[in-house]
Amino acid sequence: MPIRFDAADAHWRVAPLPGFSAAQKDWLTRGGSLTAHLRTLGAVAVRVTREAVALPWADEHAALGLAPRAPVWVREVVLSVDGVPFVAAHSVAPLAASVGVWQATRRLRTRPLAELLYSDSSVARSSLVSRRLTARHPLYRLAAIEIGGVRPHTLVARRSVFERHGAPLMVTECMLPALWARLASSASTPSAYSASPHVHAPQRTHVREHGRPLEHTASRAHGAPRAEQEHLSERDANESGHAPTSDRKEKR
Repeated sequence: MPIRFDAADAHWRVAPLPGFSAAQKDWLTRGGSLTAHLRTLGAVAVRVTREAVALPWADEHAALGLAPRAPVWVREVVLSVDGVPFVAAHSVAPLAASVGVWQATRRLRTRPLAELLYSDSSVARSSLVSRRLTARHPLYRLAAIEIGGVRPHTLVARRSVFERHGAPLMVTECMLPALWARLASSASTPSAYSASPHVHAPQRTHVREHGRPLEHTASRAHGAPRAEQEHLSERDANESGHAPTSDRKEKR
């Protein structure tokens, strides 16, 4: 399904910056539900930090096709894994859409947004785009609250626009240092398969998501990990950048 909204601009770009690490490029370009990907690392909890009528940020209104001071509905959450904040997320929709096409976003409470985005076949997604954030960006300031210790000079984030019946909903996700630390720690721990030369990892199988092949939502940087595929298969994929075509039902 074609999508008329574009999350990219002069700063938010489809291709991750060359200076990003392999893990950052992977997670910034992974399709499907970010919540589902995080669940491969541990127990995920959603904490709502803000829900309100506000104005779009300076780099948001054009992507949503809005005037700079048009009111929007904002929802901000922190996604934690095993009690540790890994992602600060910010979603925004035109105010009229938030009481119309996207009204269910106002009733989510602590449920992840993916529960809505993955269960609706009428939702289409734009390309994923990413960038570095400095302290000048409002999302950096929101995310920095969740960082213990010394705050890095920059953070990395990604965003995309979901469209349903012509109404946009943009979701921006800022990855926190604790996520990269967990991934680095996991990478340095030998797996059960590599520990024994006599045990061979099973052949990967293709998991279908809402009737579409996994390749439609897999990371463009690296193959999806085996644990993630098993998780999505068990749940029957209930949850689940300018690309030439829109990416349907890749949601957080």
